[in-house]
Amino acid sequence: MTKALILLSPFDMLSSELFADVVLTVYFLSLLLLFVFGAHGFLMVYHYLKQQKQARRVQPPLTDTPTVTIQLPVFNELYVVERLIDAVCAIDYPKEYLEIQVLDDSTDETVKVAARAVEAYQALGYDVKYIHRTDRSGYKAGALKNGLAQARGEFIAIFDADFVPNPDFLEKTIPHFANPKIGLVQTRWEHLNSEYSLLTRTQALALDGHFVMEQNVRNQAGFFINFNGTGGIWRAEAIRDAGNWQSDTLTEDLDLSYRAQLRGWQFIYLNDVTSPAELPAEVNALKSQQFRWTKGAIETARKMLPAVWRANLPLRIKLHSTFHLTNNIVFPFIILAGILNVPLVFIKNQGGHETYFALMSVFVLAFIGSFFFYLYSQKAVYPDWRRRIMLFPLFMAGSMGFAVNNSRAVFEGLFKKKSEFVRTPKYAITGKDDSWKEKRYVGKKADWVVYIEFGLAIYCFFGVLSSLYYLEIAALPFQLLYLIGFSFVSWLSIKHALEARKLT
Repeated sequence: MTKALILLSPFDMLSSELFADVVLTVYFLSLLLLFVFGAHGFLMVYHYLKQQKQARRVQPPLTDTPTVTIQLPVFNELYVVERLIDAVCAIDYPKEYLEIQVLDDSTDETVKVAARAVEAYQALGYDVKYIHRTDRSGYKAGALKNGLAQARGEFIAIFDADFVPNPDFLEKTIPHFANPKIGLVQTRWEHLNSEYSLLTRTQALALDGHFVMEQNVRNQAGFFINFNGTGGIWRAEAIRDAGNWQSDTLTEDLDLSYRAQLRGWQFIYLNDVTSPAELPAEVNALKSQQFRWTKGAIETARKMLPAVWRANLPLRIKLHSTFHLTNNIVFPFIILAGILNVPLVFIKNQGGHETYFALMSVFVLAFIGSFFFYLYSQKAVYPDWRRRIMLFPLFMAGSMGFAVNNSRAVFEGLFKKKSEFVRTPKYAITGKDDSWKEKRYVGKKADWVVYIEFGLAIYCFFGVLSSLYYLEIAALPFQLLYLIGFSFVSWLSIKHALEARKLT
């Protein structure tokens, strides 16, 4: 059979019954998996609408003033470290009960900038400590663990370098710890530069879906949620009880979240309390961030899912945790579906398989579920939600375009390939006039993944032409989404890398 296939020309293969059966089977299985994860959006929307009828969580009054340590993990953040320290020192909380740790692993001028800012605030009476490591062992997890060993706070707030916390952060989060079972309070990320470009606008849409829908719904429905690595505050006892920070995954925040909740600690997510942050404005930096998040989630799934299923938990929590930790597994199947879209056009026009193609139309429901998922995330927090949701097709195309980058992360996570924690560079970009192009930390070359993305863009263009030739109008929208996604991501990756090279 295999030898016969090899001897066939490409067009003969497309008409081969065996080839058609293989393509149809693999395509069906790919879409089935994508449908299962995509239809999960309907469950989120159902819980969201159900929760709208419930009373909102009331913030208890601040009756106590416990000691709080705010940790600021930093690594080569020349452009934003001073902004971060200024914002944290402006938080409205009694100085005698506030400790600030600048956990600096930097190897460049950030060291001098951070140390100078710390000294200035120390002179004003702030308890700000500058803790500099030179080995960077354990990366961010190692820095947080090292800082925790020296912290005097009963509660530990954490802000990454790209954040600008609001002055009332502690006022709105600390009261929720009146319940001694609460181990974490997480706030919603707000976006300082969402209107900077199409890239940042689509990122904002994606993150709003996670925070407004996933985090909010999961928490209200009693499912496990995760600390997002920043913009949240822990009870120090919960961190220590759960086994402290560990660096065996790239998502130390997700890992600790599951370990703490398995130990019985409860989490609170505050959708109405925000922590402003800067979105990556350069696509190769965004790719690095997406790679780390995707690979780390797979590593955490491998590490924590056995413990979740052994735990004495309701089945619904086990199932939802499985969806939560494994949803990145969809990326290789997004690529597979995109590749198989093209031969399907030819197979359909050979005749037969009518029942199969009629059945396949059901899978479009997953797309509808995703649309409502993001629609409600925008309606919940933005008056101009109609304008924002218009970006949904571009967001979907971008998700497809990032599938190669993220699939690589999935496979590295599955096969235990270790890689260093590559932080996402920040450039203090908040307005239209700001630019990353003249600043350091910008990647001077695109990753090899871009060549695959560019090749897939050409391949999908052929698929669009084929669909037009055979008048397969129903196939065109998805073919175009793949074409736009791979073209946009590969073109922007090359463009930004070339612009960065011109600076040297």
